[in-house]
Amino acid sequence: MADQSLNLTNTKKAPSSKHTTKTGIPLDWSAPHGPLTGALSATTGAGATALLGVAGGMPSGWPLVIGAAGALGHGIGAGIRRKLTAHSVVARSASWLLAGGWTTWAMTTGPLSWAAAGTLTALGVGIGALASNAAVHEEAAEQERLSEEARALARQMNAERLNIATEWEERIKRVCGVTVRIFAVEMWESGAGFSLAAELPGGGATWDQVRNHARGLAADAGLPLGCVIHVEEGDRQGRVVLDVPTQNVVARDYPYPADYSPLSILTGIPWGLLPHAEQVRVFLREACALILGPPGSGKSTFVDVVLAGFNRCTDVVTFVIDFKAGACARPWTRPYLEAQGLLTPRAGQPVPPADTRPGVDWVASTPHEARRMLRALLAINAARQHAYQDLMDEEDTTLLPVSAKIPQIQVVVDEGAELLSAPSFRDPVMKEVQEGVKKVMRTTRAMGIRLVLTAVDGNTSALGNTEVRKFSPVGVALTSGESSGNNIAKLFARVKVDSSQLNAKGSGVIGQAGAEGFAPTPFKGWKTAPSLAREVVLATNHRRPLLDEVSARAAGEDYSQRWSPARAGWLWNNTHAAEPPQTAVEQQPSPQPRQPRDRDGLNLSYRRRAGTGPDDADALAARLMQEIDATYGTTTEPDHPRTGDGLNLSYRHRQNTGPHDADDAGGGPGDARDAALRLILAAGKDGTGASAMERDLKPKFGTTRPTIHGWLQEWVKTGEIVRVGTGSKTRYVHRRHAQNT
Repeated sequence: MADQSLNLTNTKKAPSSKHTTKTGIPLDWSAPHGPLTGALSATTGAGATALLGVAGGMPSGWPLVIGAAGALGHGIGAGIRRKLTAHSVVARSASWLLAGGWTTWAMTTGPLSWAAAGTLTALGVGIGALASNAAVHEEAAEQERLSEEARALARQMNAERLNIATEWEERIKRVCGVTVRIFAVEMWESGAGFSLAAELPGGGATWDQVRNHARGLAADAGLPLGCVIHVEEGDRQGRVVLDVPTQNVVARDYPYPADYSPLSILTGIPWGLLPHAEQVRVFLREACALILGPPGSGKSTFVDVVLAGFNRCTDVVTFVIDFKAGACARPWTRPYLEAQGLLTPRAGQPVPPADTRPGVDWVASTPHEARRMLRALLAINAARQHAYQDLMDEEDTTLLPVSAKIPQIQVVVDEGAELLSAPSFRDPVMKEVQEGVKKVMRTTRAMGIRLVLTAVDGNTSALGNTEVRKFSPVGVALTSGESSGNNIAKLFARVKVDSSQLNAKGSGVIGQAGAEGFAPTPFKGWKTAPSLAREVVLATNHRRPLLDEVSARAAGEDYSQRWSPARAGWLWNNTHAAEPPQTAVEQQPSPQPRQPRDRDGLNLSYRRRAGTGPDDADALAARLMQEIDATYGTTTEPDHPRTGDGLNLSYRHRQNTGPHDADDAGGGPGDARDAALRLILAAGKDGTGASAMERDLKPKFGTTRPTIHGWLQEWVKTGEIVRVGTGSKTRYVHRRHAQNT
């Protein structure tokens, strides 16, 4: 964000000159004469007139008459009309009279003599000296005149500022109960408002006392809807700065600037406009960013602005993770695919040049591809730490010097918070992706790898934990379309902004913590057209860097094959991205038909053996559950030991199955039971106890002591093991060893 600068003179900036390239010698025939050219013109004109006059028999008095007329018209008349100084009027008049007098004398005595040549030279020098002296005085007079006009304008502006300062001093005292002294008022160049700088009174008054009444100040001033007063601390403690918009700039639509000039990750990337129409820049060399916005808030458009900024950077390579079929990255890859002949340009659009490169260097639309990308990023991080250590030592820095040769990698994760909070139970790929995103955020800052995540909500339940917010100093809360909750409060806990005034699409609050940051402030994002991606990609094609060789080599085939038909063909074949076959570790257990659950009480097996007719409700329910599970599948039910004929008492199942079964861990209940029995057998005649078994089983299977205790009681009853001792000295010995005990 632009620094707060309060300029009381409010002088206008000089217009920027536009240079055009021309060939040959530049000649400006409309330029006025200077001291040198004026003297040269006067002497050559007088000499030529004398020669022609003698040759043609012109009366010798005519040049003197012409000189007098020139002195009267060009010297005195024009000088008065243009309000020239007396020095300029005298210099002009004298030049005409001297030139006319010399010509008359030369025609009388003869122009072709040394006397005529010498006096003509002296005449030229004199005219040049007069002109130089007049120019100096004229410039000084012009500066004085401009200064006087500026002083008059400043007096007028100061009178307006004085009225504003007095009005707002009274308003702040009336609304906030704080007596301040406004010492500076700056009118915004856009004309949409002004800024106030004020000194707080003594006695412990703080700037947030004014900030807490920002809504009241806006209401008291009768500002238009959408005008939010922004209050922040001044350049030192005891001062406060107020930005007061008088026009609802946020309600307007502003197209993305057509100036696709080069940017750098080191000097900031523009993401929108502040209320005074200046660009707001974010610094992402060391910072991740979190963008929150409900549906309809303009979040997708804002992502286009983010990607456009990265494409304009000469030191950034962009990756995208988007599980919505790579939707946000598709427009940025289309020009490249058209150049490769994989897609046909739309009607009226030419085929891009053959050397067109994608605006997004790597797109991951599935968890498997995202896992490849994150593994590659971590490998790049490690490789850069080793390969560029000498460079960092030479630059005397702990941060990798990012440049076009060693670009920063910016990863845009669309709906990234939802990715982090997605269920990953028994899904090792998704779990690794979630852990990989957080690890990249934590560990890759120094080596130039940063992330930009978007989300609908900023709750911890949506983000997974507070880690995402902790590693995201740059925050954007888009407020249009908010129906519940307040994303501003979730990103900027201490900021009090009336979000109801920021209801236009693309509007919200933006802020960045840290030394390069700025206080959270209302802003307006640019509006983008669908054609923006194509225009930016083609305009920046030769400026965007390639991934450095060290990083590309560290990423291996995961990076080099990212555009292969097997992995990226879905972008041009209109198909879903193919998932690779699962390995033995990743295969999921196939859903098993759900067995009818026993009701509380006696579950008599004779009822099932007696056969069930079509009218039996239990049979119908069981058959329905089996059909549902066979079609859709849910989760695998644990296998319970089969009971023999006779009374199948359901209480036995409840007794023998602990509340925390091993199903939720890496293995099934059979694996954990077998492992428990092997532990008892391996303990020999000394036996083992439930606590010792829990220490061995819980890390691998998640089995808890109540479950183990249930198994032990069952095995004691069946005679598989023998209980020895009581109380804390209780241990269990396998029957093979118990015979020798």
